[in-house]
Amino acid sequence: MSTETIGKKLRALREEKELPLRKVAAILDIDVAILSKMERGERKITKDIVLKLANIYDHNPNELLISFLSDKILYEIQNEDLGIEALKVAEERVKYLKAKNGNKNDRA
Repeated sequence: MSTETIGKKLRALREEKELPLRKVAAILDIDVAILSKMERGERKITKDIVLKLANIYDHNPNELLISFLSDKILYEIQNEDLGIEALKVAEERVKYLKAKNGNKNDRA
């Protein structure tokens, strides 16, 4: 399990590929300062940007999306006393809905 944020992970991937911030920002057609803030966790990253960066860095998009989604969830519950309990309930509800919707798709 990684405790690394999506921003830090994306920065590490960019540096592994030896790509300058300005080049990646140009490919994404965004300002260098915005990309830098995303990597530092000072600006939210969108799912679309995560997928584009996975492609640019030739990295598994699912791994990056999991990190992206976990950051979003953490942001919402980190200061809540009942955050962990709410997360457990949400997990059960997701499983239930997937099973319920899976059964509907089997009949179609």
